[in-house]
Amino acid sequence: MRILATGRNRPARTALAAVAVVVLLGGCGADDDGAAPSGGDQNAAATPTAAVEPAPEPTSAEPSTAPAVDPCALVTKQEAEKVAGTRLEDAVASPESCSYTGPVTGPTAQLEVYVGPGAKKILDIDRELKHEFTPIAGAGDEAYAEDGAVFVNKGGVWVAIRLVRLDDPALFRKPLADLAKTVAGRL
Repeated sequence: MRILATGRNRPARTALAAVAVVVLLGGCGADDDGAAPSGGDQNAAATPTAAVEPAPEPTSAEPSTAPAVDPCALVTKQEAEKVAGTRLEDAVASPESCSYTGPVTGPTAQLEVYVGPGAKKILDIDRELKHEFTPIAGAGDEAYAEDGAVFVNKGGVWVAIRLVRLDDPALFRKPLADLAKTVAGRL
């Protein structure tokens, strides 16, 4: 059948387009929730719905039961400067992190403090990347060190502290481990 583009065939084209939309929307082979059908008559006619429901809002996989902890209250500017071995700018805070950066004149330095699921995620990613960890005794329920970072867990609250310096990481191992113990005492 050939439909010409004349004015008198416009209703026929509109009707065909409407039928095509109904067939496409109703006959995609998916249930109303978007899942593929699990059985039954695959050739049954689909019933078009009047409205499409919006997707549900994503929810957190792990509800937080731990009290909120201020990352900048865990590490003072003076402690950050001691660990970094240089002067640092004032803290820049966000809900789950705190950063102390070196002055623009140098040297390159930054100490970051992360609290909560993000801190644990950093540890998990570093484990997947096969980083080497050393346990830190006396720092919370569990604590680990790697070059340039320490991770502390106390009472289910994870804290990650990362140091960026261009010097040998061995210079900062003990100061970071000591800071991990201090932070564990504040949790």
